[in-house]
Amino acid sequence: MLATVMPHLDERQRRILAGAQARCLGRGGIVSVSEMTGMSRSTVQGAVGDVQAGVEITGRVRAPGGGRPRAEVKDPTLLDDLDSLVDPESRGDPMCPLRWTCKSTEHLAAALIEMGHQVSADTVARLLKAMNYSLQAPAKENEGKQHADRDAQFHHLNAQVEAHQRAGEPVISVDTKKKEVIGNLANKGKEYEPTGHPVRVDVHDFPDPTVGKAVPYGVFDIAANEGFVVVGSDGDTAAFAVSTIGRWWDTVGSRAYPDATRLLITADAGGSNGYRNRLWRRELGALAARTGVAITVCHLPPGTSKWNRIEHRLFSHISMNWRGQPLTSHEVVVNLIGATTTTKGLKVHAEADHGYYPTGTKVTDAELATHPRSQHTFHGE
Repeated sequence: MLATVMPHLDERQRRILAGAQARCLGRGGIVSVSEMTGMSRSTVQGAVGDVQAGVEITGRVRAPGGGRPRAEVKDPTLLDDLDSLVDPESRGDPMCPLRWTCKSTEHLAAALIEMGHQVSADTVARLLKAMNYSLQAPAKENEGKQHADRDAQFHHLNAQVEAHQRAGEPVISVDTKKKEVIGNLANKGKEYEPTGHPVRVDVHDFPDPTVGKAVPYGVFDIAANEGFVVVGSDGDTAAFAVSTIGRWWDTVGSRAYPDATRLLITADAGGSNGYRNRLWRRELGALAARTGVAITVCHLPPGTSKWNRIEHRLFSHISMNWRGQPLTSHEVVVNLIGATTTTKGLKVHAEADHGYYPTGTKVTDAELATHPRSQHTFHGE
């Protein structure tokens, strides 16, 4: 009977049962229970004494102070040595053996053992949690030197946006999303699949030069909460960027804003739509002349692209929508982008552009002069 019941009891319950059974058996009971349960005779004898003294009802398994003492109790210097390994700079120890090493629990345990401590990786993990350490990625907060007028630039840009929107004029945010390698390749993220049957992709992420990359350029209508993305297969050039804006205007913008006389574009300071890009200026001038709409461009200050509306209002949702999905073709990329929605009502139109947009195009001063432009009085450069 004992062999059947014992595995289902905790340590305290096993002791009480063993003591009570040995007491009932009388002479020779301690030896018999010891043989049946595998407990030592001294343990059974102690259990008999506990039963004879009376057993209180309690939720504790062991008496206070029972069990093996913790490593930090047996080894008073353990916590200080662990702290010096994890955070050597604050402890003034530039010669720490793990100064330039990944501080995993295994490495920390090995270093502590070399220092004379007896500790395991699991114990190190428990101690780190108790010492208020946790796994953390570096935080991008040190922005370096900032222009004295950076805040004023943001206020100026915001004022331009509000003025255009009050007048009922369109305001768009534009940018190029990260280029994506096309093929049956692993894509970051996880998606629900039958257990044990994940989507099978190629082991190596070698791009196929005959297919090319997908180059998504996006236009985000801030007021309408609508995205328009063209997926190119050639260069990410200013000509491609302005071509996408032109497509948006012809198919969406001119219909949504039939009375528009002005268009405001907010963009990053660099890339295919950068403020130094002469091709960007020439192509925008040509677009303004073709559409008859005055185009104003406000670039975000350098190093502040994360504040571009299109980044967190459109591109982030596209990335979440295609997580774990192999981008096997340009058509798949277009379909996944076009299927992106949010509970806030985001809608996205996507289409492919297989046109040729060569890099290295030179724009002369004479060409720029054919499309006159004026600068804002505030940081017109």
